[in-house]
Amino acid sequence: MTAIKGNKTVTKIPDQHRVNEPFAFYKLIVESVPSAVITVDKNLKITGFNPWAERVTGYRAEEANGRYCREILQGGICDSQCPLRTALGGHEPISLVESTVKTKSGETISVRMNVAALFDEKGDLIGGIESFEDISALKALERERNNLITTLAHDMKSSLSIIGGFVLRLLNKSNKFDPEKEKRYLEIIRDESAKLDMLISDFLDFVRLQTGRLKLNFNAASLDKELMEICELYQSKLAEIGLKLELENEHSLPPIMCDTRQLRRVFTNLFDNAIKFSKYGGKIIVTAVDTGDDVIVKVTDEGTGISNDDLPYIFDAFHRGNIRTKAEGFGLGLAAVKTIIEAHGGRVIVESKVNRGSTFTVVLPKGIDRAQKYL
Repeated sequence: MTAIKGNKTVTKIPDQHRVNEPFAFYKLIVESVPSAVITVDKNLKITGFNPWAERVTGYRAEEANGRYCREILQGGICDSQCPLRTALGGHEPISLVESTVKTKSGETISVRMNVAALFDEKGDLIGGIESFEDISALKALERERNNLITTLAHDMKSSLSIIGGFVLRLLNKSNKFDPEKEKRYLEIIRDESAKLDMLISDFLDFVRLQTGRLKLNFNAASLDKELMEICELYQSKLAEIGLKLELENEHSLPPIMCDTRQLRRVFTNLFDNAIKFSKYGGKIIVTAVDTGDDVIVKVTDEGTGISNDDLPYIFDAFHRGNIRTKAEGFGLGLAAVKTIIEAHGGRVIVESKVNRGSTFTVVLPKGIDRAQKYL
């Protein structure tokens, strides 16, 4: 039962539930909700500890009940700004407080909590209730996002600084440069401008894909032709940096329904990724096969590989792995690859071994009829 006490909302326990146990009315709720919930008396001793609280903290209810909540939760604000103590003192609910909790195993996790005071039928304070959820994964994602934004800003600033520096040289010595040096400076400016354009385009397209605002234009297209053209574009670039590119395609591939511009973006990202982490003298192999139900394209490199710790998160937008963080780029390429391929009704898989290389496998629906159901 809920009533208003002055200008405050007061949660009361009906008389029929107060005969033997003041918190009996709440017990079923506390034990049933899919969130960690504890109840305390006026002295902040735990009177209820639901299964989700057991799961989050590692303590059994029998271990927690009767002990002060700070002994069990060991929260980062327990002593200084305890939200339960504040709620009991001010009789006002407190929402979305972020803190930490130390589990029984000693792990510190980030939590978001809501607390409120509990009152009996007469409006007398009898304790408090606190619900909390583990937001450690969310906090990690926020850190990765902040790292990504910082890296993006750094990469953009770096390119702008290079462009500005060479423009200044050209302006200050416009009549003293020999044609070859001037051409080299202009090529550097061109390349850095292209890098800036790629950074911004990747970021904007990824945001549009994630929010559903980037519409795909499906048409029947030859994957053979697309792969051949992309490989031809990369051949001279790879030769300059001591890498080989091989396209293995034994038979002609059937047409597929796709957005050719976005598929080009997928394979360009995969090629750039393979180049970025390949060693001098290495080889990049592209294979394309028709399996009957799907068209499968694999891009294999002999580069640094991906650690087992990073592998599960390689397609996360804001994850930057331990091995690959020293390379250029800011982590959206592979996330965009996954989003685009899934928008085509396909899937992308990665296999990798550290210092041995990686294989990215793209599986796309074969032919027009099957792909149309994803439009």
